[in-house]
Amino acid sequence: MNSKFKQLTAVFKEQGIDAFLVTKDVNIRYLTGFPASESWLLVCPRNVFYITDFRYILEAKKGLKDVAVVRYEKSIFETTLQLSRSQKVKALGFDERHLSLSTFRKLKQSFGNKVKLKGADHLVEDLREIKTKDEIVKIRKALALHHQAHKFLKTVVKPGLTEREVFRRLERFVKDRQAGFSFDPIIASGPNSCLPHGKVTDRKIRNNEPVLVDMGIDLDGYKSDLTRMFFLGRMARQIHEVNEIVKVAQQKAIEKIRCGLKACEIDQEARNHISRNKLGEFFGHSLGHGVGLEIHEAPSISSKSSSLIKENMIFTVEPAVYIPNKFGIRIEDMVLVTKSDCEVLSHVIH
Repeated sequence: MNSKFKQLTAVFKEQGIDAFLVTKDVNIRYLTGFPASESWLLVCPRNVFYITDFRYILEAKKGLKDVAVVRYEKSIFETTLQLSRSQKVKALGFDERHLSLSTFRKLKQSFGNKVKLKGADHLVEDLREIKTKDEIVKIRKALALHHQAHKFLKTVVKPGLTEREVFRRLERFVKDRQAGFSFDPIIASGPNSCLPHGKVTDRKIRNNEPVLVDMGIDLDGYKSDLTRMFFLGRMARQIHEVNEIVKVAQQKAIEKIRCGLKACEIDQEARNHISRNKLGEFFGHSLGHGVGLEIHEAPSISSKSSSLIKENMIFTVEPAVYIPNKFGIRIEDMVLVTKSDCEVLSHVIH
């Protein structure tokens, strides 16, 4: 049983459960290293079972180690019940957020009074917050390729091209390197940059305007997520001033980061600086989010988050100002929390 399983089973007693059912693909991948699809993982104190069907059985047997691969014939619910009873499970924990109401009803109907079902949320996500050495290496590799893509973008983002043409060239560059995007990139020029999650359009990029590029690389399942501003020609004074305010807000937030701090305190550091410069109403989203196997995962770096910052967390710091119908400025980097402060993993990408 690997260390992740041991960490998971270590909390069973305090949760009042004898085993835990993992139904979210990305959580199964985290625990096993295997890219799960439409399968479940039953984690018991001494044994772990990967429950799948005919479509995935051969891949699972080849790709999984120290996990018993079980094929279900008719019903994944009945097979899960049988395995639970064979392991003498009386209370089975599951994450309520990852089961549809329909699936839960079928599970409850199959289990009846034989095994108690008990909600136990965030158990795997709590583990995923703290990145392992191997995960940190993989994220650094994604960022290394991101660095190459950014240098390529510097040669591409020019007046006369449309946002879509820039996207297509970037997409070709990434695919040629056997990688993918973490999410659909945002390439927003001029007034389009004031839309926090704007879509790529056929708008032609013009001189003397900013271009916001928010993109991420997916390499071996692990993600990067950075936003960079491209300034073409001569920028209006207001754009320069807002960019400097956002830049300083990010620096202040990054300098604040340390173990034991509440996430909301980091958010507040950046937000206060933007508000002091009378732009607070134009910064409406949270300061950041965790990045790993998913592009948005715990911890949330927001004004409402009381999560404690811990060593080896990786998250974004992305203050922004969006002036309606004019322009937007967002600067986003990824940081790794260390024992004393943090390392800006994306510092070389400028």
